[in-house]
Amino acid sequence: MGTEPRRDAESQRGARRSTSRRLPRRAAVGRRSFTSTLKALDELAASGAKISVRITDLDRGTSVLSGDDFVTLPVAGLGVVPLLIEVAAGFESGRLDPLEIIDRSRVDAVAVAGVWQHLKAPALPLSDLAVLTASTGDALAANALLSRVGLPAVRARIEQLGLARSALLDRFRDERGPDDAPHFALGSSRELAQVFGALVNSQVVSPGVSAQVAEWLSLNHDLSLVASATGLDPFSHENDEHGLLFVNKTGRDAGIRVEAGVLAGPRAGISYALIVCFDDLSIYHRMRAHEAFRILGTDLMEYVF
Repeated sequence: MGTEPRRDAESQRGARRSTSRRLPRRAAVGRRSFTSTLKALDELAASGAKISVRITDLDRGTSVLSGDDFVTLPVAGLGVVPLLIEVAAGFESGRLDPLEIIDRSRVDAVAVAGVWQHLKAPALPLSDLAVLTASTGDALAANALLSRVGLPAVRARIEQLGLARSALLDRFRDERGPDDAPHFALGSSRELAQVFGALVNSQVVSPGVSAQVAEWLSLNHDLSLVASATGLDPFSHENDEHGLLFVNKTGRDAGIRVEAGVLAGPRAGISYALIVCFDDLSIYHRMRAHEAFRILGTDLMEYVF
């Protein structure tokens, strides 16, 4: 691979978990319930929202919480994860050069999210585009990566990963017309949680590819949903002094909020995914959806600590 990951994903998880004092077993009695999350999600569902949720204990491999986790729903920007996996696999195999320069003028303009559109640099290497895609949800950078590797290659990678309910349908667009795919990407919470768990356990393509993608995603700046409960610095949380391992990616579109990731503390490690599709009729409707993510984050922190 052109850019060497700083550590193996699996050893990273073990190191973080072993450096913190484990709580006595009785100390966590009553603290590992997801009652608050279930109540918040029930209220959202009663308002007409479509919800898919999955939490898996990484040590046991068992489901901690699930609800319609098999249902395929739009996942917005979280669809870049299989794209990043394909790019990392290309780097490792030598099919792609991490320092290959991509000119911005050759990519259709898109302004929905990201920073590259605001930078003076007219061209960037593939490795930097991967960092922008993972860390800031940069739509232009993601489209540049997609134009280089090709949509068929990403779809083949999704099939190779065994993700039957996931799909990357199109590039990012500012507006979707009647001839465009209705969404950027689709997925289910079960498969999203599965992919993130596999990443930190070095099971996606190869240990090197898993570590590279996990490292890119660990740079994600969006800690405003589930991750808001972690207390981590959005701009620097790769090495947490309290031994918390956290990797996540979010997706946002009109009436769509999604987050998937891995959270590991001294007591446990979990992979999680929550998809909420709601009527974004007012700021109240939006904040109610966001609050459900934050409540889930609090329950997850109690589970791992």
